[in-house]
Amino acid sequence: MNSFDRPGPDGGFGGGFGGAGGGGGLFGLSTRLPPSNIAAEQALLGALLANNKAYERVSEFLQAEHFADPIHGRIFTAIARRVENGQLADVVTLRQEFEHSGLLEEVGGPAYLAQLLSAMVGIINAGEYGKLIHDCWLRRQLVDLGETVVNRAFGTDDEPLEGSEQIEAAEQALFELAGNKAASGGAIEFEKALAHAVDAAATAMTKGGGVSGLSSGLRDFDARTGGLHRSDLLILAGRPGMGKTALATKIAFGAAKALLREAEEKHGPGAKPPAVAIFSLEMSAEQLANRLLSEESRIQSDRIRRGEISQREFDNFLQVSRELGRLPILIDDTPAISLSALRTRCRRIQRTRGLEFIVVDYLQLMRPSVGTRPESRVLEISMITQGLKAIAKELAIPVLALSQLSRAVEQREDKRPQLSDLRESGSIEQDADAVMFIYRDEYYLKAREPKIAAFDNDQKFQDAMERWQQDMERAHNKAELYLAKQRHGPTGKIDLFFEAEFTRFGDLDQVHSSSPYGE
Repeated sequence: MNSFDRPGPDGGFGGGFGGAGGGGGLFGLSTRLPPSNIAAEQALLGALLANNKAYERVSEFLQAEHFADPIHGRIFTAIARRVENGQLADVVTLRQEFEHSGLLEEVGGPAYLAQLLSAMVGIINAGEYGKLIHDCWLRRQLVDLGETVVNRAFGTDDEPLEGSEQIEAAEQALFELAGNKAASGGAIEFEKALAHAVDAAATAMTKGGGVSGLSSGLRDFDARTGGLHRSDLLILAGRPGMGKTALATKIAFGAAKALLREAEEKHGPGAKPPAVAIFSLEMSAEQLANRLLSEESRIQSDRIRRGEISQREFDNFLQVSRELGRLPILIDDTPAISLSALRTRCRRIQRTRGLEFIVVDYLQLMRPSVGTRPESRVLEISMITQGLKAIAKELAIPVLALSQLSRAVEQREDKRPQLSDLRESGSIEQDADAVMFIYRDEYYLKAREPKIAAFDNDQKFQDAMERWQQDMERAHNKAELYLAKQRHGPTGKIDLFFEAEFTRFGDLDQVHSSSPYGE
């Protein structure tokens, strides 16, 4: 089938199905024609005019701007508008519509509309024609993107960027183009959705303890949430000093242990499981590793830094480091990482070795994607949380992001956090599947130690001191994790064990609450 002898968008005549341009080497890009398939466009329009039901095969992914010939895009828009309004779209009705709007000659006149019918091969092929047209559009976008990258590299762009920023901008543009999945997306049969739900229930039953997702290593947390679920964005917030990073690393550590155990059960010792990625924007990779070693070896991190450990402790330290070295944990300590860079690195990790869980510490230190200029800090945080949720959905893995709380907490008598205490709370609360707050009463009680100068006599001071000591004993080694929001289950408080000496969280033994569960 040949295209008609009507000038195409580039001034020449439309080519056949292989019309993707040609000729020219690296320095002859300007002589190449943009990728297009005018014959496929004509065949599709002919099929649509012959039978409007063909529109159902392309309506989900094809748009007017995907046509290389703008005249074809205009005809497609007219057909789509009439079909979606329940009206007939054929040569007669379109001729009348274009004649009424004064655009008949612009679309080639009545003769061209009639000729489109002769280009139709069959409505059964309409979907394939649509995919060809969409593919050519994608390749034209890649050409434009490549030209933009080249122009930026030569410094001809109006807003010059540094080399590293240019890479981020190019990656972001490619990601957005790759994220256009309209051609392959769409609704799934309810039967398939039910099958997924049954599989999840079977997994939970097999694992025991109601854990259908990835285990966090915290018994009571897993019991309340069912573990860490795919595509979920979880927010862990707290005031400075509450132990956000320590709890996040504990969860990452527990998830990595679960992944290693599962891989070895399936494939035997030495199996390489998918990774847990920690993006530490505040602490360096060495500091984070030092903290994990301190927690597991039960040696204070400041003593490790100063070298004030015995030979026996050092031997234990080495043994623990060998055991931890087997865990599939990756640490990226790039400061102020942008959302586009984080997304690119996560996709690379998933492609090369597999990725099952992401921790971001913390989201207020992130930057939005390169090339975006949010009007306010609230909008900037909104873009970041939306981006993190998009990463969770695209990669089908849970994402745990840490967040700071506003100082409003300090102004209240009860220091326990609330959803309204989240900085830029609207977007964070809206985008997250779960919002958690970490709170330690012991932290605030320490600051309330009675001072003898504040009392009239020793007896009042002793009474106050005794009450304070009782409160301290009750709060000692205890932390509270509040599930303030959870889309998939109940909210409420989870009691945890906390050793301030090693900044270490664990399960709380409700019977002997002075030590972690099982230790």
